[in-house]
Amino acid sequence: MVRLPLMKRSLLALSFVAVVHSAFAQEDLSLRLEVEHAIDRGLKWLREKQAEDGSWSEANYPALTALPLSAMLLDPSRDRDGKLTPEISKGLDWLVSLVKQDGGIYGKGLGNYNTSMSMMALLLAERPEDEQVLLQARRFLTNQQQDYGVRGEVDHVLDGGIGYGSSYAHSDLSNTHLAMEALYYSKSLIADKPEEAAYDLNWEAAVAFVSKCQNLPETNKESWVSGNPADKGGFVYFPGDSKAGERELPDGKVALRSYGSMSYAGLLSFIYADMKPGDPRMRAVLTWLSENFAIDENPGMKGEGLFYYYHTMAKALALADINTLETQEGAVPWRKVLAKKLFDLQQADGSWVNGTQRWWEGDAVLVTAYAVLALERLHAGL
Repeated sequence: MVRLPLMKRSLLALSFVAVVHSAFAQEDLSLRLEVEHAIDRGLKWLREKQAEDGSWSEANYPALTALPLSAMLLDPSRDRDGKLTPEISKGLDWLVSLVKQDGGIYGKGLGNYNTSMSMMALLLAERPEDEQVLLQARRFLTNQQQDYGVRGEVDHVLDGGIGYGSSYAHSDLSNTHLAMEALYYSKSLIADKPEEAAYDLNWEAAVAFVSKCQNLPETNKESWVSGNPADKGGFVYFPGDSKAGERELPDGKVALRSYGSMSYAGLLSFIYADMKPGDPRMRAVLTWLSENFAIDENPGMKGEGLFYYYHTMAKALALADINTLETQEGAVPWRKVLAKKLFDLQQADGSWVNGTQRWWEGDAVLVTAYAVLALERLHAGL
């Protein structure tokens, strides 16, 4: 049977199946019950949207099936000692049916994105029959890591990163952090398999790429890096490109703006790479996130990517074992604030959808999965 001690050990402190009772949560049982009710409603809606073959939404993009499956597998009310429900088993079987000769799990393109998400669902299910699929998927992901300069040397700004895969090969922080997540949580699968060591990620190169996406002049010497207090410590999409646009500095230099969702992705990347909390890059992003905390928008992007932002926020702050953020307005209990925002945004039928449709967030299946996963993450700390 596939056993994931690394996953369970790390999640004990932060997210998946363990419940960490904070002092705040002990005083507010009603919030916990409200979160569970919102999760139940969201999962009920997702179950009703599953196709006959076990998939959700667009069949060419198995990530859109893996996310609802992960939400079901992380349901705090699920009996983890019992068998998988029929809808979960059917969905997992559908994911496995898409395994390609190269080990990836995808339909038409976006190999890394779809494989990373699919791996997370398969890892959470812990089915013994999926171990070989997961090992092959690990190899696929590590082969996606890019090396543009001299082979084996981190001598190019895009070295160490991972892109969407296929024709979307350009390294970016979103895809890199998703691949790092899947590889981090599947490390235990190769612990007793020395022959698999050659197929692990070059974690040092990955950290170098992630660092090149951070607005931190002390550690990133790229010309676009901004030391402006509004940007310092935050992250952009990839070196030289920010979806939040540019900022002209007083000296005439054009810098890139940091934004919320990528800054949480950067924090997650550092955590998956086991970066020490005292590292200046880690301290800087935590400072930026505290100073730019927002719940009504994805900082720097307004409504674009809002539910991706909520999802990455919940994962990152839970993993970092942070209960409150010290913002300019004072200490913010982020779990309570995020939960109440998601309650307000939940539709009458139990779903969520973003009125700003960029990055697939007009797809209610994707957005509902993001919202449920965020609630499950914060629920574990209540």
